[in-house]
Amino acid sequence: MWAVPVEIRLASDSDHHDLFEAFERIVNALDGFPHAPPLTRAEFNEYWIAHSSAVSIARFNGHLVGASYIKPNFVGRAAHIANAGYFVLGPYRGTGVGRSLVEHSLKEARRLGFDAMLFNLVFESNPARAMYRKLGFEEIGRIPSAVNGEDALIYWRSLEDVEP
Repeated sequence: MWAVPVEIRLASDSDHHDLFEAFERIVNALDGFPHAPPLTRAEFNEYWIAHSSAVSIARFNGHLVGASYIKPNFVGRAAHIANAGYFVLGPYRGTGVGRSLVEHSLKEARRLGFDAMLFNLVFESNPARAMYRKLGFEEIGRIPSAVNGEDALIYWRSLEDVEP
């Protein structure tokens, strides 16, 4: 399998416009997130930026092709468990960009002091599920008919074996 050589780095304020436009395209296409279109900039900022511990972007030849966020999944005494979200633009799916983003986020979450990662809502039709299992995630729950009749899955993995 070949992989697109992407540069992954923490996003800066100057990346937020590109992030919004890319995520807006995904939401408007009903492609992988539960948001209802049309997505506003305020909704994007609240979901993707405001509560994140880290936001990273993947660029290929200078173009944004994917992104991730890391944030505490819970508050208070359970804030040691991270949550992460990812997107990869359509033409770059299946090229290794998503795997690169997930691997980067595991290291980044560990560096930030998290000791586990939990994905709350992974659609059953999401082809990334096999990759999550290969990267050590366990399916720990199912939410029947989570969005438009499609089941969603909950994935968890420890970060104790991840080097930051």
